[in-house]
Formats: sequence, C-alpha cells, structure tokens
Amino acid sequence: MANFETKKLNKGLHGEIEIPADKSISHRSLIIGSLTKGKMKIENFSSAEDCASTLKILVELGAKIEQVGSTLFVDFTSCYQAPKSILDCGNSGTTMRLMSGILSAQNFTSTLCGDESLTKRPMKRVTVPLNEMGAHIETTEGHAPLKITGGKLNPIKYESKLASAQVKSCLMLASIAQNLPLEYTEPTLSRNHTERMLEYFGGKIETKELEDKVLIKFGKMELTAHDLYIAGDISSAAFFIIMALIVPNSEITIKNVGLNETRSGIIDVLLDMGANIEILDKKLISGEEVASLKIKYTENLKATTVSGNIIPRLIDEIPTLALLMTQAEGISVIKDAGDLRNKESDRLKTVHDELTKLGAKIEEKEDGLIIYGKTPLQGGATLNTYCDHRLAMTWFIAGLITENPINIDGFEWHKTSFPEFLDKFNSLLK
Repeated sequence: MANFETKKLNKGLHGEIEIPADKSISHRSLIIGSLTKGKMKIENFSSAEDCASTLKILVELGAKIEQVGSTLFVDFTSCYQAPKSILDCGNSGTTMRLMSGILSAQNFTSTLCGDESLTKRPMKRVTVPLNEMGAHIETTEGHAPLKITGGKLNPIKYESKLASAQVKSCLMLASIAQNLPLEYTEPTLSRNHTERMLEYFGGKIETKELEDKVLIKFGKMELTAHDLYIAGDISSAAFFIIMALIVPNSEITIKNVGLNETRSGIIDVLLDMGANIEILDKKLISGEEVASLKIKYTENLKATTVSGNIIPRLIDEIPTLALLMTQAEGISVIKDAGDLRNKESDRLKTVHDELTKLGAKIEEKEDGLIIYGKTPLQGGATLNTYCDHRLAMTWFIAGLITENPINIDGFEWHKTSFPEFLDKFNSLLK
C-alpha cells in the first residue's frame, strides 16, 4: 500500500455537493428486493465496493441486473438458485450477515467468504440464532467463511443483547424468506432501514418501546416490488460536515442527505456542540427522510458526552467525531461504544493510537474514549488505516488542520465506501 500525503488547507471549502447513495439502503434495496421475486428500478445505487459485493452475489444466485450509470434495472423472478461457486462478500459485513439470513432459508448449501479483514469480524451474533431457527451453519471459531446448509426454519422469539441492525435484519429476512412470524427485542432501536423498506414494499411491522427494550414483531407478509430512489449516505456526508466545521472560513451545502432518525445522531450531537448546521428542504422519498444541509465553520465548538441510546445512531461516525472533539473546548467523553472494537478495525484503539501520533490528548477506555480539547494537532507522522475506510477519510481530514503534513498508509481503502471522496473534496476548492 502506498503512502498518501495530506497537508494543512490554507483556505476554506466552498460550494455545493451531492453525496453518493446510502450504503445501508443500497444493500437492502437488492437484498430485500430479492424477496419480492419481482422487477424494479433502483435509482442512485451506491458505487461503493461493499454494495458491488452484494450485487455480484445476487447475480450469482440468479438475479438479472442491468446497470446504467447509478441506475439498476432488476429482475428477481429467477433468484435463489444454488450457486456454482463460493460467494465472496469482499469487505462487506452487511452483505455477509444479511445474506446469511436469506441463504439459511434456501434448500441448498452455500458458502460465504470475505477478505482478510472480514474474516476477523464476529459472526456468532447471526449464526447462533440462525442455527436455533433450524439452519446448519459451520464457521471457523465463529468467523467466516460461513458454510450454510439451508432448509426448513422455525419461528423464533429472540432477545438480542446488542442493538444491531445487521443481526435484526438477518433474522427478519430469514423469517420473511419462509413466511414465518418473528418477535425480536433489542436494548434500544438500531437503524431501521430494513423495517422502512419492508413497509415500502407492503409489509406490516409492529415496533413497540418497552420499559428497557424495543420489540419488533410481525406475522406472515407479502412483499410487492416497487421502484425506489436512494438518498445520500449520512455516514459519508459526515466527513464533509466535520471537514467544513473545523477548516476555517468554510461554508458548504450538501444536497439530498438521508436523515433517518435512527442514523442522524451525528447531527444531534454536533448541534449540541454548537455547530453551525442548517437543515433545509426536508421531505420523504421512498420511505426515508431526506434533506439538504448547510454547514459553516464553527470556531467555538464545545465539548460533550456521547453515550447510551444515541450510540447506535452514530456508531459509524465516531472516528471522525473523535477528531472533531479534539478541536472542541473542554473534555469530551464517548462511552457505551464497545462494539467499535468489532468493526473493520478496533476503532477505539486505532483512533486513540493514531490521533495521539498527531498530538491529540486522548484516553482509551474499555467502551470509549476521553478527548481533551481544544488541542492543536502537529502532524508530521504516518498514520495507519488498518484496512479501514472510515479511518482513511478521518486521517485525510486531520491532515487539513495539522501544522505539518501527514502520510496515510493505505488511504486507498476509502474506496470501500466512498470512491468519489477526493473528487467531491476537490470540487469544494474551486
């Protein structure tokens, strides 16, 4: 992997950009769409490598997909034929965990594999309940590859100790694939793109907040294919939001960003810190809230504590949020975020170690971080991405405010989720 140099930006960012499509919704448009066994058009499909892995797997399972730019024309009527080879999920945990649910409901054996990073991520969280339903899944000590022998499944009432959209979606899709009811509880509501899309396709789902958990419940359902448009990914937008907030004299507008309430925790936290963000033209598209965001450089950001129920609503944004917290006045605290240790990298350790190289004052805790601001970042170091796309882009932003240039080892990993990142950045320099 080649080093990539980034250095202090001596002028502000200005202009208007549109962020690529939401990865989570792009995955689900194909995976949930495949259960309709119908034909549909998907506009603004993500160009991320992760989503390409999902597309490729569904083609290998019998889906017919024609791609014209960012628009997909899809025919699922022949989907779920036995694959002729191992199904490669690449770096995508979403692909592996969600597809494991549907494949458990098929009358054939299949194997899901992934790259080196994916094989290190925990899969027991989905394989254990799927095996309880009647599937037979072989793993390597709880990790990929997953050899899935599908067949007749049984209904399940499952209580998850983790607020995880991937676990929840996996069991929902396994149940729907065999027209089974499901009762699923989690400690707090995780991102609900699956529920929203199922309802968009005609499904009926009950979500009820109980005293100390959330219940998701449904019976048998019939799904009907509909065309849909995918909004911009708020996790990708977050890099540019934070970039504009900490690079002096910046003012940018980001159009058509998805603001699903289970994903928009980053906006709530930033507003609480005093960030200058305006939400414009809010509307509903294909079952999801969408708006444009106007962001201005904010010099006097204030520290905050992020914990509890908001963590699942901004779990992917914590690395870049931690960077911003180094530039806020006071002591910021992130806690209840232990699941960050199970991402593409151990994001609590890597964020601590790499930001410390730049001169940040930061403490690593078992389930979070303590960040002391406002701290000038010196730079003059080489930062490792650990094959993690979110770290790659976070380090790029850090380099825009460090006194000395920094080198990023493995910056190309940003292409996993946001291959257009540099093009969007350069467009704001004009």
